[in-house]
Amino acid sequence: MANIYRTHNCGELKVQNINDEVRLAGFVQTIRNLGKMIFIDLRDEYGITQIVVTEDANLEEKLKDINKECTITVYGKVAKRSSKNEKLSTGEIEVIAKDITVLGKCRNSLPFEINIEGQTVREDLRLEYRFLDLRNDSIHKNILFRSKILKDFRNIMDELGFTEIQTPILANSSPEGVRDFLVPSRLHPGEFYALPQAPQQFKQLLMVSGFERYYQIAPCFRDEDPRADRSPGEFYQLDFEMSFVTQEDVFEVVEKIIPTVFKNNTSWKIDNTPFVKIPYRDAMEKYGTDKPDLRNPLTIEDLTEIFEGTEFKAFSGKTVKAIKTENMEEKSRKFFDSMSEYAINELEAKGLAWVKIDQNGELTGGISKFIDDERKAKIFKKMNIMQNSAIFFIADDFEKAQKVAGGIRIKLGEELDLIEKNCYKFCFIVDFPMYEITEEGTIDFNHNPFSMPQGGMEALTTKDPLDIYAYQYDLVCNGYEIMSGAVRNHDQDIMIKAFEIAGYTVDDVKNKFGALFKAFSYGTPPHAGAAPGIDRIVMLLANENNIREVIAFPKNKRARDLMMNAPSKVFDKQLEEVHIKLDV
Repeated sequence: MANIYRTHNCGELKVQNINDEVRLAGFVQTIRNLGKMIFIDLRDEYGITQIVVTEDANLEEKLKDINKECTITVYGKVAKRSSKNEKLSTGEIEVIAKDITVLGKCRNSLPFEINIEGQTVREDLRLEYRFLDLRNDSIHKNILFRSKILKDFRNIMDELGFTEIQTPILANSSPEGVRDFLVPSRLHPGEFYALPQAPQQFKQLLMVSGFERYYQIAPCFRDEDPRADRSPGEFYQLDFEMSFVTQEDVFEVVEKIIPTVFKNNTSWKIDNTPFVKIPYRDAMEKYGTDKPDLRNPLTIEDLTEIFEGTEFKAFSGKTVKAIKTENMEEKSRKFFDSMSEYAINELEAKGLAWVKIDQNGELTGGISKFIDDERKAKIFKKMNIMQNSAIFFIADDFEKAQKVAGGIRIKLGEELDLIEKNCYKFCFIVDFPMYEITEEGTIDFNHNPFSMPQGGMEALTTKDPLDIYAYQYDLVCNGYEIMSGAVRNHDQDIMIKAFEIAGYTVDDVKNKFGALFKAFSYGTPPHAGAAPGIDRIVMLLANENNIREVIAFPKNKRARDLMMNAPSKVFDKQLEEVHIKLDV
């Protein structure tokens, strides 16, 4: 049976269709009344076709009921267009309307125009009327693009012999570093499910069950604050796990998945494999972050030893980091002052010191008078200083100095236009610390509590916890973490000891991770895996700066869905059913 609304879509009619009688359906993008002729641009997901109404009293009467963004179906004859529109795939033809039927009336005035170039619309308005915002060509294409990328991921995982398995959404609470979303149980008063932060325990249990290569496009839920590169509440990842593998085996799989997906969806340059591996501590020292953007050539040097014993009060007893920039002869004092303001206002630094090196190799400006000839010689040697360059100094406690230096490196790369264009640069960050000191002074897991410590039980029993590395790794692309993973701790005794160091008793482990603990008594294979982040990868490939531009129905900066008005209050009866009494 023929479709009653359309015989073709709005992007496929060409000159070979001239004189064909066709039916099209779509949204009215524009109406132009030129008196004897009325032109309608009809839009659907595939393109735009120009519709022409010529001195037809019946059709003109119908057009009185038609406005922008109505949906209509048009029956007519394809004709050659008098003036070709190079911007449209259908730009050589038009359809002379014989009949028009309104399918869906646009009854209200539009909160913003659809597909108008250059317009700026408030984000809260876009999110409230997301169903209209998604009609805009750019974001509509992003969602279609996302679908293609998901298909590519599934295809490559299938080709690599992975089995797609869905894991539960209603799960148990897990201490993975961020807050859970809790779901009260009606059948079990006072008890709660938790939406999974990741399918971590389930995928490990699948390895115990003998499924050697698992994957899924997994929804994950974390009650954390939003950022431009992080959607609040929920996100999606390509979750995968493998049995009888090491860290290097995971890297080999990742180096097949990621380049394939990127090459299928971009014309930009992509790093060759194997990707460079950078130990966590080296990344922090050299780039001031564990998410280094390798398109930026600037690096950080530690000058703490050189400034030991200095009488310069701002540097005395502090960790001193420095960044060298070249070709700075034309930069005025205003540039250096603006960098100092950025450090103080945006990075919460105490200040940003600097010096310039002139064409004679002499220090000028900034703190040059506080650097003696001996220290100058050491700095020049260590940093390979050249003429007409500059040095930016950050002095603070160790962690703050690293963080601020990382932020200054990024800002300098942007301001000096040093970031390599049209390319994706990848690196694995490896050798994460297993533990860290919390603000309360206690020892806790640094990253993922289910990771295998390097050195196993011997490391846990003989080393300072802060000196133990884990088989944990991230994949970073252009300054974004796009994947995390680890070799899993599959040994019950090592699991007990690892959690004991972080302050958990054996009973805590049994209660929190009962299924894993029990499963590890029944012959668990060594296993490892990772989880590339779908949302960030799509954001990078779509060349967007905000993750909300690649998610169909995102929440705003306050984690609120303005379109569905969620979260929202519920009726008292609903609370009673799940045994909850509010005290807000």
